[in-house]
Amino acid sequence: MSPVTLDTLPPAITRYLAAHRLHDTAAELANFTQDATVTDDGATHDGIDAVERWMNRTAGEYSYTIEPTAVHETSDREYTVTQRLEGDFPGGVVDLHFRFTLRDGLIERLVIEA
Repeated sequence: MSPVTLDTLPPAITRYLAAHRLHDTAAELANFTQDATVTDDGATHDGIDAVERWMNRTAGEYSYTIEPTAVHETSDREYTVTQRLEGDFPGGVVDLHFRFTLRDGLIERLVIEA
């Protein structure tokens, strides 16, 4: 893994992270492929409709702030952004790794894990 900065991330990831911080589901979704897969909290969501349902569910589940703490490029298509979440969820603070895989400039796969 090699470190990169938020400014040098591919545009789809940068746009997704900005929209995610604002809980803007439509803007988040625009950065995914139609056949995208998201894995979060042990569940996998396949396809853009399932990803949208996941986004809508998680957007209203808890109130939290999110701050990127580290960014790494693992290949020319894969990036990991570590983010600190602080909020009213159990535990109150967690560092999560957002592992992105890109295809044709869009997010094909996102895995979120501690």
